[in-house]
Amino acid sequence: MPGTKEIRTKIASVKSTQKITKAMQMVATSKMRRAQERMRLARPYALKMRNVIGHLTQAQVRHPFLEPREPKAVGIIMISTDRGLAGGLNANVFKQTLLLTREWQGKGAQVSLCLIGTKGLNFFRRLDLPIMANVTGLGDRPHINDLIGTVKVMLDAYREGKLDRLFLVNAQFVNTMTQKPDVQQLLPVEPMDTEGLQEHWDYIYEPEAEAILDGLLMRYIESQVYRGAVENVASEMAARMIAMGAASDNAGKLIGELQLIYNKARQAAITKELSEIVGGAAAV
Repeated sequence: MPGTKEIRTKIASVKSTQKITKAMQMVATSKMRRAQERMRLARPYALKMRNVIGHLTQAQVRHPFLEPREPKAVGIIMISTDRGLAGGLNANVFKQTLLLTREWQGKGAQVSLCLIGTKGLNFFRRLDLPIMANVTGLGDRPHINDLIGTVKVMLDAYREGKLDRLFLVNAQFVNTMTQKPDVQQLLPVEPMDTEGLQEHWDYIYEPEAEAILDGLLMRYIESQVYRGAVENVASEMAARMIAMGAASDNAGKLIGELQLIYNKARQAAITKELSEIVGGAAAV
Protein backbone atom coordinates (compact mmCIF):
# COMPACT_ATOMS: atom_id res chain seq x y z
CA MET A 1 0.00 0.00 0.00
CA PRO A 2 1.43 3.44 -0.89
CA GLY A 3 2.34 5.85 1.88
CA THR A 4 0.05 8.63 3.07
CA LYS A 5 2.27 11.31 1.49
CA GLU A 6 1.99 9.77 -1.97
CA ILE A 7 -1.79 9.41 -1.58
CA ARG A 8 -2.16 13.06 -0.48
CA THR A 9 -0.16 14.15 -3.52
CA LYS A 10 -2.39 12.05 -5.80
CA ILE A 11 -5.56 13.48 -4.24
CA ALA A 12 -4.29 17.04 -4.70
CA SER A 13 -3.46 16.29 -8.35
CA VAL A 14 -6.91 14.85 -9.06
CA LYS A 15 -8.59 17.81 -7.33
CA SER A 16 -6.59 20.20 -9.52
CA THR A 17 -7.70 18.30 -12.64
CA GLN A 18 -11.30 18.37 -11.43
CA LYS A 19 -11.18 22.16 -11.10
CA ILE A 20 -9.97 22.41 -14.70
CA THR A 21 -12.68 20.09 -16.08
CA LYS A 22 -15.40 21.96 -14.14
CA ALA A 23 -14.16 25.27 -15.53
CA MET A 24 -14.13 23.84 -19.07
CA GLN A 25 -17.65 22.52 -18.54
CA MET A 26 -18.89 25.96 -17.49
CA VAL A 27 -17.19 27.66 -20.44
CA ALA A 28 -18.63 25.10 -22.89
CA THR A 29 -22.11 25.61 -21.40
CA SER A 30 -21.89 29.38 -21.91
CA LYS A 31 -20.56 29.04 -25.46
CA MET A 32 -23.15 26.39 -26.33
CA ARG A 33 -26.02 28.80 -25.63
CA ARG A 34 -24.55 31.39 -27.99
CA ALA A 35 -23.80 28.72 -30.61
CA GLN A 36 -27.37 27.45 -30.38
CA GLU A 37 -28.66 30.96 -31.01
CA ARG A 38 -26.50 31.33 -34.14
CA MET A 39 -27.64 27.89 -35.29
CA ARG A 40 -31.29 28.84 -34.71
CA LEU A 41 -30.85 31.94 -36.86
CA ALA A 42 -29.03 30.09 -39.67
CA ARG A 43 -31.44 27.17 -40.03
CA PRO A 44 -34.53 28.97 -41.49
CA TYR A 45 -32.51 30.73 -44.21
CA ALA A 46 -30.69 27.53 -45.18
CA LEU A 47 -33.96 25.57 -45.22
CA LYS A 48 -35.74 28.16 -47.36
CA MET A 49 -32.82 28.28 -49.77
CA ARG A 50 -32.91 24.50 -50.04
CA ASN A 51 -36.62 24.54 -50.82
CA VAL A 52 -36.26 27.19 -53.51
CA ILE A 53 -33.30 25.47 -55.17
CA GLY A 54 -35.06 22.11 -54.92
CA HIS A 55 -38.05 23.57 -56.75
CA LEU A 56 -35.77 24.99 -59.46
CA THR A 57 -34.93 21.42 -60.50
CA GLN A 58 -38.49 21.32 -61.88
CA ALA A 59 -38.23 24.71 -63.64
CA GLN A 60 -37.46 25.39 -67.28
CA VAL A 61 -33.98 26.91 -66.77
CA ARG A 62 -31.05 24.49 -66.81
CA HIS A 63 -27.78 24.77 -64.93
CA PRO A 64 -24.78 22.40 -64.47
CA PHE A 65 -25.49 22.25 -60.73
CA LEU A 66 -28.97 20.91 -61.42
CA GLU A 67 -28.09 18.32 -64.07
CA PRO A 68 -27.32 14.80 -62.78
CA ARG A 69 -24.42 12.98 -64.43
CA GLU A 70 -22.60 9.71 -64.05
CA PRO A 71 -20.64 9.80 -60.75
CA LYS A 72 -17.03 9.12 -61.71
CA ALA A 73 -15.56 11.54 -59.15
CA VAL A 74 -17.05 12.48 -55.78
CA GLY A 75 -16.18 15.38 -53.49
CA ILE A 76 -16.86 15.42 -49.75
CA ILE A 77 -16.83 18.59 -47.64
CA MET A 78 -16.28 17.44 -44.06
CA ILE A 79 -16.55 19.72 -41.02
CA SER A 80 -14.73 18.88 -37.79
CA THR A 81 -13.59 20.79 -34.72
CA ASP A 82 -10.33 22.65 -34.24
CA ARG A 83 -9.90 21.38 -30.68
CA GLY A 84 -10.37 18.08 -28.90
CA LEU A 85 -11.97 17.12 -25.57
CA ALA A 86 -15.36 16.78 -27.26
CA GLY A 87 -16.06 13.12 -26.60
CA GLY A 88 -16.70 11.00 -29.67
CA LEU A 89 -18.01 13.87 -31.81
CA ASN A 90 -15.15 13.96 -34.31
CA ALA A 91 -14.72 10.18 -34.32
CA ASN A 92 -18.35 9.71 -35.38
CA VAL A 93 -18.02 12.29 -38.18
CA PHE A 94 -14.76 10.65 -39.36
CA LYS A 95 -16.44 7.24 -39.35
CA GLN A 96 -19.38 8.52 -41.41
CA THR A 97 -16.99 10.14 -43.89
CA LEU A 98 -15.00 6.92 -44.26
CA LEU A 99 -18.20 4.92 -44.79
CA LEU A 100 -19.31 7.36 -47.49
CA THR A 101 -15.84 7.21 -49.07
CA ARG A 102 -15.79 3.42 -49.17
CA GLU A 103 -19.32 3.36 -50.57
CA TRP A 104 -18.39 5.49 -53.58
CA GLN A 105 -15.00 3.87 -54.04
CA GLY A 106 -16.87 0.55 -54.20
CA LYS A 107 -18.87 2.01 -57.08
CA GLY A 108 -15.66 2.87 -58.92
CA ALA A 109 -15.66 6.61 -58.18
CA GLN A 110 -12.62 8.63 -57.14
CA VAL A 111 -13.15 10.49 -53.86
CA SER A 112 -11.61 13.89 -53.01
CA LEU A 113 -11.93 15.76 -49.73
CA CYS A 114 -12.43 19.33 -48.61
CA LEU A 115 -11.64 19.55 -44.89
CA ILE A 116 -12.87 22.23 -42.53
CA GLY A 117 -11.31 22.00 -39.07
CA THR A 118 -7.91 21.06 -37.64
CA LYS A 119 -8.88 17.65 -36.28
CA GLY A 120 -10.20 16.46 -39.63
CA LEU A 121 -7.10 17.70 -41.45
CA ASN A 122 -4.77 15.95 -38.99
CA PHE A 123 -6.71 12.70 -39.33
CA PHE A 124 -7.24 12.49 -43.10
CA ARG A 125 -3.84 13.79 -44.17
CA ARG A 126 -2.46 10.43 -43.00
CA LEU A 127 -4.74 8.53 -45.37
CA ASP A 128 -4.31 7.97 -49.08
CA LEU A 129 -7.06 10.40 -50.10
CA PRO A 130 -6.58 13.60 -52.16
CA ILE A 131 -7.36 16.81 -50.24
CA MET A 132 -8.50 19.51 -52.66
CA ALA A 133 -8.93 22.29 -50.08
CA ASN A 134 -8.85 22.88 -46.35
CA VAL A 135 -9.40 25.65 -43.83
CA THR A 136 -8.72 25.68 -40.08
CA GLY A 137 -8.98 28.07 -37.16
CA LEU A 138 -12.60 29.15 -37.65
CA GLY A 139 -13.03 29.43 -33.88
CA ASP A 140 -16.30 29.41 -31.96
CA ARG A 141 -17.97 31.92 -34.29
CA PRO A 142 -17.41 30.83 -37.91
CA HIS A 143 -18.04 33.49 -40.53
CA ILE A 144 -19.20 32.72 -44.04
CA ASN A 145 -16.33 34.78 -45.47
CA ASP A 146 -13.91 32.21 -44.01
CA LEU A 147 -15.65 29.44 -45.95
CA ILE A 148 -16.21 31.03 -49.36
CA GLY A 149 -12.72 30.35 -50.74
CA THR A 150 -12.72 26.69 -49.72
CA VAL A 151 -16.21 26.09 -51.06
CA LYS A 152 -15.34 27.83 -54.34
CA VAL A 153 -12.53 25.34 -54.95
CA MET A 154 -15.05 22.48 -54.86
CA LEU A 155 -17.62 24.34 -56.97
CA ASP A 156 -15.02 25.19 -59.62
CA ALA A 157 -13.97 21.55 -59.71
CA TYR A 158 -17.62 20.58 -60.23
CA ARG A 159 -18.03 23.10 -63.05
CA GLU A 160 -14.89 21.79 -64.76
CA GLY A 161 -16.14 18.22 -64.61
CA LYS A 162 -13.55 17.11 -62.04
CA LEU A 163 -16.39 16.23 -59.65
CA ASP A 164 -19.77 14.69 -60.41
CA ARG A 165 -21.18 14.61 -56.85
CA LEU A 166 -20.62 16.88 -53.85
CA PHE A 167 -21.55 15.91 -50.30
CA LEU A 168 -21.46 17.69 -46.95
CA VAL A 169 -20.72 15.77 -43.73
CA ASN A 170 -20.99 17.47 -40.35
CA ALA A 171 -22.25 16.92 -36.82
CA GLN A 172 -25.96 17.69 -36.52
CA PHE A 173 -27.19 19.18 -33.25
CA VAL A 174 -30.26 17.22 -32.13
CA ASN A 175 -30.27 18.26 -28.47
CA THR A 176 -27.80 18.82 -25.66
CA MET A 177 -27.29 15.10 -25.13
CA THR A 178 -27.40 13.98 -28.76
CA GLN A 179 -25.24 14.99 -31.72
CA LYS A 180 -25.12 12.76 -34.77
CA PRO A 181 -23.22 12.86 -38.09
CA ASP A 182 -25.31 14.14 -40.97
CA VAL A 183 -24.74 13.57 -44.71
CA GLN A 184 -26.29 15.92 -47.29
CA GLN A 185 -25.89 15.84 -51.05
CA LEU A 186 -25.14 19.38 -52.20
CA LEU A 187 -24.64 18.76 -55.94
CA PRO A 188 -26.40 17.97 -58.12
CA VAL A 189 -29.30 19.53 -56.26
CA GLU A 190 -31.89 16.94 -55.33
CA PRO A 191 -35.54 17.71 -56.17
CA MET A 192 -37.74 18.82 -53.29
CA ASP A 193 -41.35 17.91 -52.64
CA THR A 194 -43.31 19.68 -55.37
CA GLU A 195 -46.71 19.05 -53.82
CA GLY A 196 -48.79 22.20 -54.13
CA LEU A 197 -46.92 23.50 -57.18
CA GLN A 198 -48.74 23.93 -60.45
CA GLU A 199 -48.09 21.44 -63.22
CA HIS A 200 -46.45 24.10 -65.39
CA TRP A 201 -44.74 26.88 -63.48
CA ASP A 202 -41.50 28.79 -63.09
CA TYR A 203 -40.08 31.79 -61.26
CA ILE A 204 -39.90 35.25 -62.80
CA TYR A 205 -36.27 36.24 -63.39
CA GLU A 206 -34.92 39.76 -63.69
CA PRO A 207 -32.66 40.55 -65.53
CA GLU A 208 -31.49 37.13 -66.87
CA ALA A 209 -32.32 33.71 -65.55
CA GLU A 210 -28.84 32.24 -66.11
CA ALA A 211 -26.98 34.94 -64.16
CA ILE A 212 -29.48 34.97 -61.31
CA LEU A 213 -29.58 31.20 -61.08
CA ASP A 214 -25.79 30.93 -61.03
CA GLY A 215 -25.50 33.41 -58.18
CA LEU A 216 -28.40 31.83 -56.32
CA LEU A 217 -26.88 28.36 -56.51
CA MET A 218 -23.55 29.69 -55.25
CA ARG A 219 -25.29 31.31 -52.27
CA TYR A 220 -27.20 28.08 -51.70
CA ILE A 221 -24.06 25.96 -51.36
CA GLU A 222 -22.41 28.57 -49.15
CA SER A 223 -25.49 28.76 -46.90
CA GLN A 224 -25.59 24.98 -46.49
CA VAL A 225 -21.89 24.80 -45.58
CA TYR A 226 -22.24 27.73 -43.17
CA ARG A 227 -25.25 26.08 -41.54
CA GLY A 228 -23.19 22.91 -41.17
CA ALA A 229 -20.36 24.90 -39.58
CA VAL A 230 -22.56 26.60 -36.97
CA GLU A 231 -24.33 23.32 -36.20
CA ASN A 232 -20.95 21.69 -35.76
CA VAL A 233 -19.90 24.39 -33.26
CA ALA A 234 -23.11 23.91 -31.26
CA SER A 235 -22.54 20.15 -31.31
CA GLU A 236 -18.92 20.63 -30.24
CA MET A 237 -19.86 22.76 -27.23
CA ALA A 238 -22.61 20.37 -26.16
CA ALA A 239 -20.31 17.35 -26.52
CA ARG A 240 -17.52 19.12 -24.60
CA MET A 241 -19.93 20.12 -21.84
CA ILE A 242 -21.06 16.51 -21.44
CA ALA A 243 -17.52 15.13 -21.66
CA MET A 244 -16.13 17.58 -19.10
CA GLY A 245 -19.10 16.94 -16.80
CA ALA A 246 -18.40 13.22 -16.95
CA ALA A 247 -14.70 13.86 -16.34
CA SER A 248 -15.52 15.96 -13.26
CA ASP A 249 -17.81 13.24 -11.91
CA ASN A 250 -15.16 10.58 -12.47
CA ALA A 251 -12.59 12.76 -10.74
CA GLY A 252 -14.93 13.07 -7.74
CA LYS A 253 -15.31 9.29 -7.56
CA LEU A 254 -11.55 8.83 -7.80
CA ILE A 255 -11.00 11.37 -5.02
CA GLY A 256 -13.44 9.44 -2.82
CA GLU A 257 -11.63 6.16 -3.49
CA LEU A 258 -8.24 7.73 -2.81
CA GLN A 259 -9.55 9.33 0.40
CA LEU A 260 -10.70 5.90 1.58
CA ILE A 261 -7.29 4.40 0.78
CA TYR A 262 -5.63 7.30 2.59
CA ASN A 263 -7.77 6.76 5.69
CA LYS A 264 -6.93 3.05 5.74
CA ALA A 265 -3.22 3.76 5.31
CA ARG A 266 -3.30 6.40 8.07
CA GLN A 267 -5.18 4.04 10.39
CA ALA A 268 -2.68 1.27 9.68
CA ALA A 269 0.22 3.62 10.44
CA ILE A 270 -1.37 4.73 13.75
CA THR A 271 -2.10 1.14 14.72
CA LYS A 272 1.50 0.20 13.99
CA GLU A 273 2.83 3.08 16.11
CA LEU A 274 0.57 2.13 19.02
CA SER A 275 1.67 -1.48 18.77
CA GLU A 276 5.32 -0.38 18.91
CA ILE A 277 4.66 1.83 21.94
CA VAL A 278 2.81 -0.96 23.79
CA GLY A 279 5.49 -3.46 22.86
CA GLY A 280 8.22 -1.13 24.12
CA ALA A 281 6.40 -0.46 27.39
CA ALA A 282 5.91 -4.19 27.96
CA ALA A 283 9.60 -4.83 27.38
CA VAL A 284 10.52 -2.26 30.07
